Amino acid sequence: MVLLVQRLSKLYHKLENHYHHHHHQAEVDALSASLQAFRSDVSNCVNQLLHPKPGSEILSFSWIQRCFELLPVINKAFLKLVGDIDYPLSFWDVASLDEYLNYGLHLLELLNCVTSSLSHLAQARLSFAHALNLVESSSSTAIEHLKAIQSQSSSKDLKGLVRNKEGGEGKLSSCKERVVHEALMEVKSVGLWVFGVVLATLSGETKPYLEIKQVIVRFNSALLIDVDSCVFEVMVEKGETLKEVKELNSAANSLVSAILSGKTSDAAMDFGGKLGVFEKEMDALEKQVDALFSSVLAARNELLNGVWQRKQ
Repeated sequence: MVLLVQRLSKLYHKLENHYHHHHHQAEVDALSASLQAFRSDVSNCVNQLLHPKPGSEILSFSWIQRCFELLPVINKAFLKLVGDIDYPLSFWDVASLDEYLNYGLHLLELLNCVTSSLSHLAQARLSFAHALNLVESSSSTAIEHLKAIQSQSSSKDLKGLVRNKEGGEGKLSSCKERVVHEALMEVKSVGLWVFGVVLATLSGETKPYLEIKQVIVRFNSALLIDVDSCVFEVMVEKGETLKEVKELNSAANSLVSAILSGKTSDAAMDFGGKLGVFEKEMDALEKQVDALFSSVLAARNELLNGVWQRKQ
């Protein structure tokens, strides 16, 4: 009788271990599928940047706006993943919460950098507008204000700005925590890359883009390979700059030549048209940046409030 009980007990434990193993494997498979679906969604969004809209091109104001449109879309996909795996923020390890909060802070700091770059372009825009008003009354003064928009050298160390503590991945407490960590690395990789590209495009120099590339290489994300290869070719290898700045500088040079030859009418009209487009595109981008800043700040404050309540 004792022998029978022992055999039944061993069989029970064997079946129980078998059940737990398969249950655990099923959970791991489901988590892996959710992470893969998230990566697929993000990849599809990112690769849309490879196909500019008609009349647009890479390194233009409208393309920058599409880059910025990625940020809320990808964050929404991340929060959907968190919901799909049933792992709300209140369950997260401190390290993941800290990572997410720091990312939000980095976005706010980078948005301030974008605002500074836009301010540089706004000053050039005002100088050009002033020149246009002076063409008829004081052509020599107008020429002084028609100097080409120069690249904006930045002293900001972006690598230092977005540097993070290393070693968080080795301390993950569960499979769900690992999924959150890996997804968050994808979110950060794309988000920081967007700002590197935007800041480089607006400033007219490649430094911000190349610095951010050095930061995100450790995230080891494959989602940016195609679009980054395209941007690197256009921006670094070919030395292309912001489309609207090139067009406005070209129109300004033509207007200077026209002033010197005494025939300003057509050149002034063309320059005025280009300046109007420039102003309209810049205004739209400035509004988008302001809206992004408000939404990132609101989301970060909401998360901070949740963390504070969790500690109560």
